Amino acid sequence: MDIAMIRRSLNGTLTELQRAIDRFDVTKAADLFEWAWHQASQAPPRETREQRAQLKDLKEVLGSRRWREEERRRAAQEPRPQPDKAPPAPRQRSTKRPVSAQAPVVRPRTVWSSDAPRAPAPDPVQRTVRTAPPAPVTRDALPMHAQTRPAPRKGQPGLLGAGRLAELATDLRPLLEQTARAGTTTTWTVIRKRLPALTSLHRDDESVLLWLVDDDRDQSEPLLSALVTVGDRQMHPRFPTIAEQLGVPAGRSSTQQRSTWNYEVLKAHQHWRHRH
Repeated sequence: MDIAMIRRSLNGTLTELQRAIDRFDVTKAADLFEWAWHQASQAPPRETREQRAQLKDLKEVLGSRRWREEERRRAAQEPRPQPDKAPPAPRQRSTKRPVSAQAPVVRPRTVWSSDAPRAPAPDPVQRTVRTAPPAPVTRDALPMHAQTRPAPRKGQPGLLGAGRLAELATDLRPLLEQTARAGTTTTWTVIRKRLPALTSLHRDDESVLLWLVDDDRDQSEPLLSALVTVGDRQMHPRFPTIAEQLGVPAGRSSTQQRSTWNYEVLKAHQHWRHRH
């Protein structure tokens, strides 16, 4: 889809969302908020910065105390639907004839072919119901994010949709910018404590979030994803793949990849040290 068309549609959704918030239309505002993030995910993050910033401000409104109190008040005022009492069905007179008056059941006579083996005649009263075999699951029937990433194993959290990932990436970027200004690194354990919405997150979605954060950067900016480490400030094992997908050659050997990672961490600290 054309980027300009996506922005126009998204701007229209934001206008309707603001009107729903002004009217305290709780249900419509929630639906429009989710739809707006879905629209924002259809374009590169750098193309919808203004719209995502507006969505972030509206998210604070939807999560405010006043909005939640109004939501509870309106829910209490809504009349509860009363179950409809159906009138009792009229008693019908039995039309079953007595056994003596019933006509005898006449079974059709089976005619056997002279050259075919005889098989027992099927009982016309009993019918065998055959169920159609289940249709095969095709790759096209799966969600878009499930087509490119493996399905989660049993016990693991499910994969998130594109709209929800775009929303979480917008919340994650300021946290990584703060980490860069402090001249430190962070881990997913620390990030989950700062952003409770990321508590139950699939590892594949973690990589997608870091990619979305850095895809929003200008070409001259370093990779904020390099600041997410494992263990004792060690390079995250998925950093080389994320860097390559973002156009930053990470090298093939482990030595080259660690060198690239160290350089990106240093550049991130220097770039964001004096920026607010």
